[in-house]
Amino acid sequence: MKVHVDLCLIPMGGDVSVSAEVAACQQIFQRAGLSHQLHAFGTNIEGEWDEVMAAVKACHTEVHQLGRVRVSSTMKIGTRTDREQSLDEKIESVISKI
Repeated sequence: MKVHVDLCLIPMGGDVSVSAEVAACQQIFQRAGLSHQLHAFGTNIEGEWDEVMAAVKACHTEVHQLGRVRVSSTMKIGTRTDREQSLDEKIESVISKI
């Protein structure tokens, strides 16, 4: 099943800056071959359900290995069965109406 996820991963315990941890997660998404778009408060990810969830788990694991003792995430998850629609197509649909 294809899924769109909006992930906000929040490393806790340590430096206030989280850019190194966010960068590590972006590399995980790239290595997994997942389409993803970084934004100011998280990352939009699209792909097969199991692959996306495995990447989210890998992010938590990597951030812990980088020294963060707690990691909290929020996710918005969307699926649809009537047709496939990419993240870019969703954005283009809105922009076309502006």
